[in-house]
Formats: sequence, C-alpha cells, structure tokens
Amino acid sequence: MLARKGLLPDGFLLTRLAEDQNQPNRSRFRTQRARFITKTGSCNVAHKNIREQGRFLQDVFTTMVDLKWQHSLLIFTSAFLCSWMLFAMVWWLLAFAHGDLQPRNPDGEPGPVPCVTAINSFTSAFLFSIEVQVTIGFGGRMVTEECPVAIIMLIIQNILGLIINAVMLGCVFMKTAQANRRAETLIFSRNAVIAPRNGRPTLMFRVGDLRKSMIISATVQLQVIRRTVTAEGEVIPVSQLDIQVENPLRSNGVFLVSPLIISHTLERGSPLYELSAQSLTSADIEIIVILEGVVETTGISMQARTSYIPEEILWGRRFVSIVSEEDGRYCVDYSKFGNTVPIRMSSLSAKELDQTRGIQEGTPDVQLQGWGLVRAGRGGFRRGGRACDGAASQPWYTPSEKEVEQVGQKKTVQLEVIGRQTEE
Repeated sequence: MLARKGLLPDGFLLTRLAEDQNQPNRSRFRTQRARFITKTGSCNVAHKNIREQGRFLQDVFTTMVDLKWQHSLLIFTSAFLCSWMLFAMVWWLLAFAHGDLQPRNPDGEPGPVPCVTAINSFTSAFLFSIEVQVTIGFGGRMVTEECPVAIIMLIIQNILGLIINAVMLGCVFMKTAQANRRAETLIFSRNAVIAPRNGRPTLMFRVGDLRKSMIISATVQLQVIRRTVTAEGEVIPVSQLDIQVENPLRSNGVFLVSPLIISHTLERGSPLYELSAQSLTSADIEIIVILEGVVETTGISMQARTSYIPEEILWGRRFVSIVSEEDGRYCVDYSKFGNTVPIRMSSLSAKELDQTRGIQEGTPDVQLQGWGLVRAGRGGFRRGGRACDGAASQPWYTPSEKEVEQVGQKKTVQLEVIGRQTEE
C-alpha cells in the first residue's frame, strides 16, 4: 500500500524491501489467508448468484459512478452517438415526408420551402442533428417556418441533449472527485506490533498523511472480525467487535498533523485479552482499521481502510521514531515509517500476566501509568496523579515515636534527612 502510484521516494521503497527481508515472513510457507479488507482498503468480498439485477438500474447514476473508467467512457460515447443517430433518423423522415429529398432542377422554378434547409441525404440529416444537440451552428442548415413539427422536434432534441450532458458530465465529475482518491495519500504501516506500553501489552500501528492539507475531524475506528460460537452452538462466521482506541480525550478523534501511532491496550474487556505470542500464529482474526474525516480543501467526507491479519502482527517489536526537530520545525522521515526494533517482552497473554500479578477476574483493573511513586504529602502517595487504593491510611514512610498527638492539634516532627546520618 505504501508504494501506490509512486507517491513515496525510492529510498523509502528500498528501506521497505530491506525491512521485509530482515523480518521473519511467517506466511511464506502457508496458504494465503482470506481477508475481508485488503491492504489497499478495497472490500475483498465476491457477490455471486444475484438474481435481482434490475435493482441496479433503479439507481442509474450510482451504478455509472461505480463502474470502471473504460465502461463509463464507453457508455458516455454510446449515449451521444445513439442520441445523434436517433434524431438524425427523425430529421430524415421529416424531410422525406415533406418532399425535401426530391431532386430539383437548379435552372427551373424554385420548389416549396423545405422544413430544414440543405438536407439532401441521411448524412446531412446526421450532421444537422449534431449541430442542434451540441449547439454548433455552421449557418448552412436551419429550421424554417414551413413545418411546425420540425420546430417541436428541435425543442425536444435540445431538452434531451441538455439532460444527457448533465448526467454524463456529472458522472465524470463524481468519478474524478471521489473521496477514495484522497485516501490514496493516507498510508498505514504494513505491520502492526504488540509491545508493552505503561506496563501493559498494547497493539500499535502507524498512520500518516502525505499531503499538507489536513483531514478535519479525523476519527479512527478499530474492529475485530473473527468466528464465534454462541451458547446454543450456533456458528457465526463473521462477528464484528469494536475495540477502543487509546486517546486521552476519551474519543476516537485524532489530530493527524504528523504520523501517529494508534494504540489499543490489551486489558480486560478487549477481544485480544487472551492473545499470546503462541496463540497469535494460529488465531483466526482480522483487525480492520477505518479512518474517516473531511477533506480540508474540498469538504468531501472520505474514508481510508486497511486490515491486519495475524501474519502481519509482530509480537515484541516497537516502531522507531521518525519525527525530529530541525531549524525550529518538525521534520518527518518517511523512509523509516514502518521500521520496527525488537524489545524484551513476555510471550504470555495479558490475561496470564494479570493472573501472575495477582489480579483476579472480579477485582477492578489498576491503571498503571508508569510515572513511579510521587509523594502526595503527608500520609499517602499517588501514582500517575491519583492516590492509590488503601494509601490514605498508611504513610509513605515509617512513623516514629516522635510523632505525638496533642489535645486539639497534631504536632509532627519531620524525620527526613537525605544524604547524611544522624546521631542520637
């Protein structure tokens, strides 16, 4: 996906090839796994045995926009040629019925006034039909006042010609201004990784925007597709489960000003809570990523999609940093967009890690922020800005006998002496 249409420099492609050779390819000796969403974001579902084909003709405009370019251009050309040919036949019949096609002697008396001047054959009628519909007047052929039917046909052809022009040009405009064209410049990392973050196993992937124009109100949604079995024994082949994206704003909104690492913590309630390094290789899941937003320049809503199967999820690796500060501004090195480095990580699942830490199923999960112990004043400590449970009644130091209670007040003698020893 990263190399589509030459959007990225050659250096990035060489880095990607080197990365693919260094990392183990777990799917090299396995059959290709079926997936619902391809890496380019297209839907990988084939619809067969559709009997009600007429429903597509009820929405002709959408059907024509969804067609491929070669089919659309074929319909575009055929619509104009058929309309020109149809009205050419009508003009020829009018001239034939009025007697305008009969040969006349140029030296004799002038004949009756024709319905349309200078129509002597079907070819001249076809040329007149083109001149009427595309409003090209060469001055040699024109409608006279002799035939009211010819005037009515002129009005009808002009109206139908405007309708055909509006529909065809609208289809071409919609095909060129489709939102998926903007999604071509949104890139996702080829692989997702699972690495510890703040003491918890976390699923992470990277997303970036190649254009300077931003995506307004961008949101990221993650879904896990897997096969499930109900309590009654019913097999559900496609079960979609939403998973929460880690965001301090408590929402799925992102500010895509630079490439971001989107993460999901593997905690209780997550569909990936029981996923370990061993079970990942045989897991029948697919993680779908959907990024939606509004294009800043056009105001059109767009959607970019990709997916990750177990062979594309690397356990115990982390993305390298690609954002640096140079000359008072931030620079992004896209040659390292998908590069990862190995880290030390347990192969146990998040559930097994919680069990080893003594966290039971019924107890609330403790949010470890990784800030360490921060003194919160006398009589307690806090972790990550919040007092820990049960810490309000126990001080962070060992109280001594010099802390005495007086009537009506409490007198405290500070005992902290750092860097030196005290003598009694």
